[in-house]
Amino acid sequence: MGRDDAVLGRTLVLDELFDLTLYSELHKIHSGRLKKILGDLIPVEQGHLATWQKFFRQEVNSLNLGRRIKLRILLAACRLFGPTAVHLVLEAIEIYGIRKYLSLWETSKDEPLGETVKEILRDEFEHEDAIVTQYSERVIDPDRVRSVFLGLNDGLVEIAGAVSGFYAALRQPALVLMASASVAVAGALSMAAGAYAASSSEKEMLDIEAGKAMFLSGSARPTAVVPRRPVRAAATVGLSYLLGAVVPVLPVLFGAEGVFASLLAAAGVVALVSLVLAFLSGMQIRKRVAMNLVLVAGAVGATYLIGLAAQRIWGISI
Repeated sequence: MGRDDAVLGRTLVLDELFDLTLYSELHKIHSGRLKKILGDLIPVEQGHLATWQKFFRQEVNSLNLGRRIKLRILLAACRLFGPTAVHLVLEAIEIYGIRKYLSLWETSKDEPLGETVKEILRDEFEHEDAIVTQYSERVIDPDRVRSVFLGLNDGLVEIAGAVSGFYAALRQPALVLMASASVAVAGALSMAAGAYAASSSEKEMLDIEAGKAMFLSGSARPTAVVPRRPVRAAATVGLSYLLGAVVPVLPVLFGAEGVFASLLAAAGVVALVSLVLAFLSGMQIRKRVAMNLVLVAGAVGATYLIGLAAQRIWGISI
């Protein structure tokens, strides 16, 4: 077994050990239907763990430091927010596992590893997914996750950039605060209007398709069509944008004399939001966090240069 295989094996074993440990700890503190879900998931994870330990000949029985920290954070969140948080975590882990194993299967389908991955995937699709969805409706709404992410991310990036540009051009915190607040409100309304228009158009198209299918089949309107809610989409995007926009503006409100505090606050929240939403949607966490921080840095740099140009080249001075 090569070094790369050993690293991959340790990663897969640790991932399954993490899931098994998390489900076992949650099983101890919950009751009723949720306890039943967790109880059904535990033997599935035990089987996955045993499979990878045998395949890679790695008897890893304890989590590394990073996974122990992640475990404590998730357990604390589940204790704090109750069953809803547990269902979110279950779905997020399921999404992440399927995405990870599909990617691994694509690169190893013609190797012995591919056959084992195929069995694990079949278990994920047929068994684990059925367990999670049998007892509860799916909590993670992809459209809502996308809307929240879009609103928060745009609010943080755009207003952090605006604050930077306003500081470069206007200098005075009171003027920066007024200008930034105006842009934040206008941006939230604009984002909400855009989300409403997009969702309304999508709803109309779905209604037309459903009506066509009903006419051709002569049956009642299909119940499988998920209704779009334009007002909810608009409210979600607009409020998320406003919440994101508030972050870089707050330091100005509390008397910050320069742009550094706003940028630090924006970068911290961007990293946190990216981490949470990447986990819930099964994205690569490091890639998503890094990408958003680069976007913030780019927006801030560009708008700061524009602010300097407005002050020095065109003679704007307050």
